[in-house]
Amino acid sequence: MPQEVIEAPIPGKILSVAVTQGNSVNEGDTICVIEAMKMENPILAPVKGSITEVGVSPNQVVKTGQLIAIIEYQ
Repeated sequence: MPQEVIEAPIPGKILSVAVTQGNSVNEGDTICVIEAMKMENPILAPVKGSITEVGVSPNQVVKTGQLIAIIEYQ
């Protein structure tokens, strides 16, 4: 199945994670929220599909390019 790999676009701290493995998401759904430079940045699902992997947890510090989640297309 084709997959969409979602990576952190900016370094920051994960404030919340809105999905777990097995969840279905629609395009535009929030995957997680990253705090960077005192701003909250929602990371949105670019495609409709099923979450096959979640690579972050709340309060985790991430670097640019770090895996956030993998979505399998439906």
